[in-house]
Amino acid sequence: MMSNKIGFWSVFAIVTGSQIGSGIFILPATLAPYGVFSVLGWLISGLGAVALALVFGQLCAKFPKTGGPHVYVKEAFGSTASFFTGWTYWVISWVSTTAVIVASIGYLTPILGPQSAFSNLMMELVLLFSITMLNCKGVKTAGSAEFFLTCIKVIPLFIIPLIALFYFDSTNFIIHSTVEHIPAAQMTNAVTLLTLWGFIGLESATTAAESVENPRVTMPKAIVLGTLCVAVLYLLNTIAIMGVIPGGELMHSTAPYVDAAKVMFGGHWHLGLSIIASIICIGTLNAWMLASGQISLGLAQDGLMSSFFAKTNKQDAPVNGLFMSALGILPLLILTAEGNIAKQINLIIDFSVVAFLFVYLICVLSYIKIIMTSQNKESLLGWLAAVVALLFCSWVIYQTSFMTVGVASLFTLSGIPFYYFHRRTKT
Repeated sequence: MMSNKIGFWSVFAIVTGSQIGSGIFILPATLAPYGVFSVLGWLISGLGAVALALVFGQLCAKFPKTGGPHVYVKEAFGSTASFFTGWTYWVISWVSTTAVIVASIGYLTPILGPQSAFSNLMMELVLLFSITMLNCKGVKTAGSAEFFLTCIKVIPLFIIPLIALFYFDSTNFIIHSTVEHIPAAQMTNAVTLLTLWGFIGLESATTAAESVENPRVTMPKAIVLGTLCVAVLYLLNTIAIMGVIPGGELMHSTAPYVDAAKVMFGGHWHLGLSIIASIICIGTLNAWMLASGQISLGLAQDGLMSSFFAKTNKQDAPVNGLFMSALGILPLLILTAEGNIAKQINLIIDFSVVAFLFVYLICVLSYIKIIMTSQNKESLLGWLAAVVALLFCSWVIYQTSFMTVGVASLFTLSGIPFYYFHRRTKT
C-alpha cells in the first residue's frame, strides 16, 4: 500500500510556501524610505524568525502530533490554554488567507486587463474551491503540489537579484526626508516590524506532523532550513530591487518588481512577473489551506473541538475542517469585492499578524517550561533559541500600539462562547 505521508522536500515547500507570499512584492516599496536601515530590519527579523524556527522544530520533534501549536501548549499549560491557542491559530489561518486569494487574482490584472468586481469575485471563488478540493485529495497530494509551485516561484526569486547586480546603484540606499528625522532606534523598530510580516507562517508545517515521514528528524530540519532560505531570499530581493530603482521613486511604486523588470529587461517581460507573483500567492494559499484543515483536525482529535472536525475521507484529508475554513473565507471575499471594503479587510489582516505573535509567544513559553521540567538536558542551542525567540516576540508586541494589540485579542476572545458550548456538550 502506498504511503500517504510526505517527505523532507514537501515539508520544506510548505515551510517556504507559507512564508513567501504577496509581501515580497510589497515590502521593497514600503522599506524604500528607510534606506540601509531596511537591510538591518531584515537581519533582525530574520534572526528572530530563525530562533522561532529552531523552537518550533524542537517542539515538533518532541511532540510530532497533528495540529501544531495547540499540542505544545497543552503539554505545558493544559487544555484551556491549548484550546484558545488552537482557536486563535485556526481563525487567523483562514482570515489571513483572504488577502492571499485577492492578491492571487489581482496580480493577473496586467495580463487579463481591468475586470469588474463581479468577475474578480468569481475568479477568487473558483480559486478557493480549486485549492480546497486539492487539499481534499490528502496531505501527500497537497504537499506535492506545493513542492511544484515552490520550484516555479523560488527559482526566479534567486535569478532576479543576480541580474540586478548589473544595474545596481548603491546611491539608491539613501534615507528619505520623510523619515530622516526619526531616531535610529525608532527607525530600526519600524523596519523590523515591517519585515517580520514576511516570516509569518514559518510554523505552519507543524500542523501536519503525523502525515510526515520520520517527523522527529524531518520536521526540525525542514523548518529551520526553509526559514533560512526564506530569509536569504527576502534579503537578496529587497537589496536588488532597492539597488535598481532610486528610493524616492520606489517608495511610490505600486508594483516594485514590475518597475524593476522594465528597467532591467524592457519590453513586456514584466507580464511574466505578474504570472510569477500570482503563482507565489497561490502557493501560499495552498500551504495555508493545508494548515487550516490540520489545525481543526488536531483540535478535534484532542477533544478540544467537536468531533465533526475529526472526520477524514479515504485520503485522510480533514474534509469538514477544510470546508468550514472555506466557508469562513467566503463572506470576506464577498466583502472585498468592493474596493473601499478591501482596505478594511487589509486592516483585519494586519491585526491577525499580531494575533500570530500571541501564538508564537505562548509556544515559546511552552517550550521553556517543557525543557525546564524535562529529565533530559537541553542543548545550549535550544536554550539560546528559546531566549532569543522570547525576547524577540516580547519586543515586537511591546512596540505594537495598544489599539492594535487590543483588536488582535478579539480573535482569541471570540473563542469563549465556543469553548463553553463545547464543554457543556461534553458533560
